[in-house]
Amino acid sequence: MPSFSRPLEESLHRAVAYANQRKHEYATLEHLLLSLVDDEDAAGVMRACDVDLGALRTTLTNYVDTELRSLVVDDGEDAKPTAGFQRVIQRAVIHVQSSGREEVTGANVLVAIFSERESHAAYFLQEQDMTRYDAVNYIAHGIAKKA
Repeated sequence: MPSFSRPLEESLHRAVAYANQRKHEYATLEHLLLSLVDDEDAAGVMRACDVDLGALRTTLTNYVDTELRSLVVDDGEDAKPTAGFQRVIQRAVIHVQSSGREEVTGANVLVAIFSERESHAAYFLQEQDMTRYDAVNYIAHGIAKKA
């Protein structure tokens, strides 16, 4: 069973912390993507795919702060990952396992977000002209997206 890289573990904790800071009942894919902006592996892939990390951070922060207000609860409980959040992590683990590698990174999670086609997280990446293909191509072959 593959393990999580240290930066990915920190990103997962940060995603839940972002939700907790806002008193959100759930940690969503958008909280996760916001935390991946600061994950060295995921951010490296996004930069190679010409994503403006500052603009993405702003878009995600605005979305989380305004569009997810309905998730606010005041029960003092920790935020729970949504089903989509859990599926993305599971998908990343299965992909790493099937490719014979030992460690799941933020880059693997970033690729898995694209499978949640209806999510705002995937939409915000596509809005920056990033595709799953771009990410996989960079991870597998080191080929950055041509501007």
